[in-house]
Amino acid sequence: MPREIVQLQCGDCKDKNYSTTKNKKTTTGRLEFAKFCRKCRKHTAHKEVK
Repeated sequence: MPREIVQLQCGDCKDKNYSTTKNKKTTTGRLEFAKFCRKCRKHTAHKEVK
């Protein structure tokens, strides 16, 4: 399967809040989204972690 489940981690508090899938063949870099962190109670950058 080319799609893989990845975890997204908050850049401020380092809490793993979200999970998503990505296509490893077309997206070789790490994903980064601006998502809402419930622990920080604000929108922060969430980056892909292994």
